[in-house]
Amino acid sequence: MSLVFLVGVDCSNCGGRALEYATDRASVKGAKVLVAHVIEWSPFSFSTPQENEERHKRREEEIRRAQTEIIEPIVANLRERGIQAEGIVRHGHAAETLARIAKENKVTNIVVGRRGSSRFKAQVFGSVASSLVQIADRPVTVVP
Repeated sequence: MSLVFLVGVDCSNCGGRALEYATDRASVKGAKVLVAHVIEWSPFSFSTPQENEERHKRREEEIRRAQTEIIEPIVANLRERGIQAEGIVRHGHAAETLARIAKENKVTNIVVGRRGSSRFKAQVFGSVASSLVQIADRPVTVVP
């Protein structure tokens, strides 16, 4: 069975430390790193068909931009260091989406930072790390 680390990145310091932790382990174990960025997106909206079409266009543009500005540089850096890496960008609830990505890609360990880019949201609604630990069907490593 090949080892695959899924690391959630969100441009926060904790996300950077989670990436460093996952890549250190991957390089030692010869594992693959799947780098994921989840754009929070509510599927609920009371919109007209025209507004929904515009929303879809914005969504696709956000995915392209995150892929280009966040994921591609990270993956290129990992590959330069000899680490097998891929990247993915999705919209959705971060914890649920990371758990789904892990299942789809037969990930052996999910790695996330303890605190993301929005402290207020985490305090009010609960953190991605906390939610992920509760719902994931595989090991989750939370990096401080």
